[in-house]
Amino acid sequence: MTSDTLLTVSGFSVTYDVDPPVEAVRDVSLELRRGEILGLAGESGCGKTTLAYGIQRLLKPPAVITGGHTVFHDESGSDVDINALTPEQLRAFRWDKVSMVFQGAMNALNPVTRIGDQLEDVFTTHRPSMGKAERRDECARLLDIVGVGRDRVKSYPHELSGGMRQRVMIAMAMALRPQLMIMDEPTTALDVLVQRGILRQISELREELGFSVIFITHDLPLLLEISDRIAVMKDGRIVEIDTAERIYRDAQHEYTRRLLSSFPSLTGDRGGFVRGDDARVASGARKEVAR
Repeated sequence: MTSDTLLTVSGFSVTYDVDPPVEAVRDVSLELRRGEILGLAGESGCGKTTLAYGIQRLLKPPAVITGGHTVFHDESGSDVDINALTPEQLRAFRWDKVSMVFQGAMNALNPVTRIGDQLEDVFTTHRPSMGKAERRDECARLLDIVGVGRDRVKSYPHELSGGMRQRVMIAMAMALRPQLMIMDEPTTALDVLVQRGILRQISELREELGFSVIFITHDLPLLLEISDRIAVMKDGRIVEIDTAERIYRDAQHEYTRRLLSSFPSLTGDRGGFVRGDDARVASGARKEVAR
């Protein structure tokens, strides 16, 4: 563990206590660096979301953590053993130090409560010393940061598009300026233009605010665009972890190569992942879409 390490996961395992038991996460170890975007890729059911929930102790029965531990290296210099936190300590830790954008998050807003009031609840719970005017100013600022606009603070969720609701959830996750944001398929239900806009914004916010991101998706090509490093999961295990560049250029595991080959070439024959000249064409096309 180095001084720039934010999170250390060691030998982490989760089993679903059903008949027969299902080993959803098996002996996973990884380190997350400060300011890093770590992509977590793999097919549906490989254990990505279970790992993310387990790291924060959000799992509910029949899921059981059967091994390993998770240590959060706070910027204050103290180490936090997440497995040892009491329920009260966990409530204070979540959202303040680590926040999460859940899968299907754009449908998670309360439909009968204004956007501003839902954002304010975060501060009311975790920053009780803040005055009402300060809370309102901060909520308006957050909506500006994520591109929704402060004029929407009195809107109800049904008055926003899917992309705007997703941005509100991202604003909520970053409200307390956590050191780590875990994002579980945050753009899956969005069209490609909205998706690219949100991805660009996540990258810009990471650069500006310095938080780390664990970005979970089955879309490996997407992770190649935004991640510093990528961890590939299969059957509950991490089978390969490396920089996005090396994963793209020289994937070592057969499963990673199969994931790469599932993305079709833009200019060549069907069935191959874009490489070489195709990669430059694809990169240019993605940049045009992002604009």
